Amino acid sequence: MCEVARRANRGWVRRMPIGRTGRRAQAGFTYIGLLIAVVFFGLGMVGAARLLAATEQAEREAELLFIGHQFRQAIQSYVQSGPRAGNYPPTLADLLQDSRYPTPRRHLRRLFIDPITGLADWGLVMAPEGGIMGIYSLSEREPRKRANFDAVDADFELALQRQQAQGQALANGLQPLTAAAPQPTPLKTQSYSYRDWKFVYRPPLTGGARRPAGGG
Repeated sequence: MCEVARRANRGWVRRMPIGRTGRRAQAGFTYIGLLIAVVFFGLGMVGAARLLAATEQAEREAELLFIGHQFRQAIQSYVQSGPRAGNYPPTLADLLQDSRYPTPRRHLRRLFIDPITGLADWGLVMAPEGGIMGIYSLSEREPRKRANFDAVDADFELALQRQQAQGQALANGLQPLTAAAPQPTPLKTQSYSYRDWKFVYRPPLTGGARRPAGGG
């Protein structure tokens, strides 16, 4: 009797074979899982690339600040020294070789390359009385750093605040459109860029720069 029961139950104990439909279902689940893995991998790569780009930009900004300070200090050294103290350098080359001395003097080690543009071209801030009183990057990219500048670079943040105030003033001055009085196209404000980081030397009002030799 037991033998007959075992033989009768053999069909239930055996595994049901996986047909083509089951194999297709398993392949479908595997493909979907692979797609999900690819999507997450791509998102991770995008996040890593953005983090790398942000880090690289922050490093270039720090380098630009350092170089700008070097230019400003060199201009200050030029203005405060020499037989014609009080004058700004006519060219940036004069910071490398000050010909006012019998033996040329160097106020700057070299003409630095702009870390933002990768070029040795700089924008020049000209003094009202003549000469170069500052430099700035020619890049129109928007900086990541917008606050917490050194006191000597306070003008950078003030430039951003002025542009924001100008944009807000234009926005507040817009009038609703009407059929009788169409609204004029508002002027676009210039976007905040590295051009607003102007490294300028201004002699203090107390006479940081000596008066020119022979002056009254």
